[in-house]
Amino acid sequence: MPLNVRKLTPKQQAFADYYIELGNATQAAIKAGYSKRSARQIGEQNLSKHDIKAYIDARMKELKSQRIADQQEILETLTSVLRGEARAATLVGVGGGEEEINTEMPPTMSERIKAAELLGKRYAMWTDKQDVNVQGAVTFVDDISGDGE
Repeated sequence: MPLNVRKLTPKQQAFADYYIELGNATQAAIKAGYSKRSARQIGEQNLSKHDIKAYIDARMKELKSQRIADQQEILETLTSVLRGEARAATLVGVGGGEEEINTEMPPTMSERIKAAELLGKRYAMWTDKQDVNVQGAVTFVDDISGDGE
């Protein structure tokens, strides 16, 4: 919770948490224990209170950051695939037309190569571009003007 936000009452915090889950102020108020008759009004009032709104915003930001992989996590995942440390669930034939799930399968060679390619791109290990630095003046020569020279 942000440092400048006062502590919410248990009912206000329940409202805010349910609002984050449901996205509906009236339903959040009811689930938090407010009267069904006044839930709509209470929900609107709660959303207009600075402390509750700040708590909701902070929690939404926190939840968003937990759901979205950051650059470090992506690089670590690609590295674990490249090194063969990652494991995945794969169907494996056991005979007689039956299959079972094996959850300890290492990455295939093509998956490891793809991870290596992505990491190589990230670190610009190979590029099709060439950096060319030209020093001095560039002179253009008009040798196709057609004036008979």
